[in-house]
Amino acid sequence: MKKKKLGIVLFNLGGPDRPESIKPFLLNLFRDPAILSVPFFIRPFLARWITRARLKPATENYAHLGGRSPLLEFTQRQALALEAALPEYEKKCVIAMRYWHPFSDEAAKEMRAWSPDEIFLLPLYPHYSTTTTGSSLTAWREAAARAGLAVPTTTLCCYPTDPGFIAAITRLIDNAYTAARATVSPASKIRVLFSAHGLPESVIKSGDPYQHQIESTVAAVIKTWGEKVDWRICYQSRATPQKWLSPSTDEEIHQAAADKISLLIVPIAFVSDHAETLVELDIEYRALAKKLGVPGYFRAPVANDNPAFITALADLVRQAKSQGPGLCAATPHKFCPTPHKKCPHALAGTQA
Repeated sequence: MKKKKLGIVLFNLGGPDRPESIKPFLLNLFRDPAILSVPFFIRPFLARWITRARLKPATENYAHLGGRSPLLEFTQRQALALEAALPEYEKKCVIAMRYWHPFSDEAAKEMRAWSPDEIFLLPLYPHYSTTTTGSSLTAWREAAARAGLAVPTTTLCCYPTDPGFIAAITRLIDNAYTAARATVSPASKIRVLFSAHGLPESVIKSGDPYQHQIESTVAAVIKTWGEKVDWRICYQSRATPQKWLSPSTDEEIHQAAADKISLLIVPIAFVSDHAETLVELDIEYRALAKKLGVPGYFRAPVANDNPAFITALADLVRQAKSQGPGLCAATPHKFCPTPHKKCPHALAGTQA
């Protein structure tokens, strides 16, 4: 029996592929109404102002990485590994980046040329936010319509407490914690900082479920891990003048210095390495910790193409596809409590 052709679209943020791409990448980011929720006639001017302010530090950050983001390469490895983990399907993974190539239009054209029987939309954002998955799905729907791509489609909105995902990242954290413990003195304490990408508080107050899902992931990790540790959640990468989620990661580093305690940083919201992990966490915050006298600074790896994580993604594909086309969550019931009105299931009227 001939296998059905399954097209899988992996969504990620994207990143500049050369120094000259940094400015247009930033402009694309800040022109997105999901990122800057201001009147449309103000957004282009504000986007240009923020881009000018961010261009120099962003260029310096990417200089540490050879003038470009490695995110596409990491995502390509994930795509190849996921294809290999789904032998029961004739499948093709394409990548749709939000703010730099390959954009959704390129992915949709590639998928249309392959002519799948069905499509599975898989965000490489475990936690749903209107600013990430929501924005990517909007871009995809528009691109698919332009490409004339109309086949049965299953959308996985999020997987913050999926057991396979939690088990995979907990193992990575445990290995990093064990290595850190072997480095510091037996009497030294280590605080685990779960660092997530921040958002303006106004986004969360509007009903975005991101913070709730981050907290749920951390709770599931702590329960699965079983290690009695000192842990906290914090937020990094503030990009606009608004009030953002707190505490910030740099505030927690200052607190660790005051407490004379070592740190293990866990980039809990990321599953692919990019500037926020390789530069912000590994270089900038490490330098800050050293300057402040934090006794030890360690960073847990992100999932990337870790086999356990890829297996979890493959299982998510199978699980969600069994629910049939449409919007799916990686839980028996819809994940977000009622107050989170920006949950896609709430918007679709299917929240339970």
